[in-house]
Amino acid sequence: MVERLQSLTKNHSMFLFGARGTGKSTLLNTLFPKENSYWINLLDPEQEHRFGLFPEELISIVEALPEDITYVIIDEIQKIPKLLDCVHLLIEKTKKLFILTGSSACKLKRGGANLLAGRAFVYELFPFSFFELDSSFDAHDAMKFGLLPKIYQLLTPEDKKSFLQSYAFTYIKEEIVSEQIIRKLDPFRKFLEFAAQCNGKIINFASVAKDVGVDDKTIKSYYEILEDTLIGFFIEPYHTSVRKRLSQKPKFYFFDCGVTRALARRLSLDILSGNSYYGECFEHLVILEIFKLIRYKYSEFKLGYLKTKEDNEVDLIIERPGQKTLYIEIKSTINVQENHVSFLNKLSTAIIDGEFYCFSQDKVRKKLGSVTCMEWKQGILELLPL
Repeated sequence: MVERLQSLTKNHSMFLFGARGTGKSTLLNTLFPKENSYWINLLDPEQEHRFGLFPEELISIVEALPEDITYVIIDEIQKIPKLLDCVHLLIEKTKKLFILTGSSACKLKRGGANLLAGRAFVYELFPFSFFELDSSFDAHDAMKFGLLPKIYQLLTPEDKKSFLQSYAFTYIKEEIVSEQIIRKLDPFRKFLEFAAQCNGKIINFASVAKDVGVDDKTIKSYYEILEDTLIGFFIEPYHTSVRKRLSQKPKFYFFDCGVTRALARRLSLDILSGNSYYGECFEHLVILEIFKLIRYKYSEFKLGYLKTKEDNEVDLIIERPGQKTLYIEIKSTINVQENHVSFLNKLSTAIIDGEFYCFSQDKVRKKLGSVTCMEWKQGILELLPL
């Protein structure tokens, strides 16, 4: 059993959101024993039908539970948002604690669902992290197949590819079609492939719209769907002026390397050290690991990136309230040289309140000018300690 980094309360009602297959139910099963928990799984068609017709039945069921049942756990709460009104009432009337999971907050937001106004804490769960896997972690496999828990139950590359292809299809079928999030599915399918192929690149909404065959507004709504269903996240351009920050274009990263490759139809493409695709996959992996850790442990930190008019770029910037801002260049090389960090060194002469780092696969720690160069896992451990 893999011990997860996400620390959940056992003394308060809560939401646990995460994309499908990130291990929400498994985590809850380890924390909340069945002998003092009452489970409702809305992926079960019978239970979904029952509570969909009569959501108020939850009230009579919970009020009849014995005192030794402390927790009421409802899986996939977004399938029946009306249940949240009943949960709200029961939190006020009873001593039961409610654990509510969902793979999408999209339907809840769109429907103006009762999000319990602070009566339930909100947590998120992502695919595995190298912190959690420890010696079982392999960076090349993580770039190739991702870190969804199911991947670690499959033995062959063929099975892993089949699972990821199925996952991509299931996302479209169950999160998009069944929830009736969009009306026309074909443009969205085309968008998904295009967006995955552009993972980690600066988004030109007009260009994407032209390629997909829809307008800019629709493309922005598609990206919002990916964010709402926890399939990815934006990283905004960094600038000390908020107004200038908003005037530039963001990047978008999908939540898992393997799923990204499946959506982009690149599962059969080799990830070979030294080529540009390898560098893109490595950067994606490192940014995902930092993103997970920040969402779990450093919620006040903010991620950004920097790109100048001269096309110089800093891959990742971490704003830390009350501390110096981190400027991080990510290189897949096993031997960092001065030319890899020349822009960071130039930048360091103009920025007083920054710290400058290069994360790579070089095992030797180096100081090149103002830039500290570290093996990427060690760098994360040092700058973002658990």
